[in-house]
Amino acid sequence: MKAPITAVGLAAAGLLAGASLAAAEDNEAGAPLTPAEAAGAWTIESAGRALCTLTLGVSHTVKAPATCGDVLPTSPTGWQPTKDGMQLVGADGQPVMAFHRWSNSLFVSHRSSGVDIQLRRGGPGNIGQGLPG
Repeated sequence: MKAPITAVGLAAAGLLAGASLAAAEDNEAGAPLTPAEAAGAWTIESAGRALCTLTLGVSHTVKAPATCGDVLPTSPTGWQPTKDGMQLVGADGQPVMAFHRWSNSLFVSHRSSGVDIQLRRGGPGNIGQGLPG
């Protein structure tokens, strides 16, 4: 009888340890994006579809292909951290679209139309790679 109780106790301890580890890996919700975290490819998605891929630079630059014109109101040339995420900005320094940070690799923009736009770390087929979460 002692062996099954010990096994259950060890299994429960393992689950709790796993939950703590997962929470520790993804502790960035609501935090500003840093330049080191930003560098690289980010995919804009909506309704589960990849729409275009941006390349964010450490020096707050953005490279956006023409395909992003279907999603963004104007072409971004830079990005800025915000208190709870980041925003893309145009050549005039005006905000193009703001994103709230949900995890290490996911930012979400709630649109007035009710359609959410997601910004995910990685290019198509590599979403989420390079960062935990």
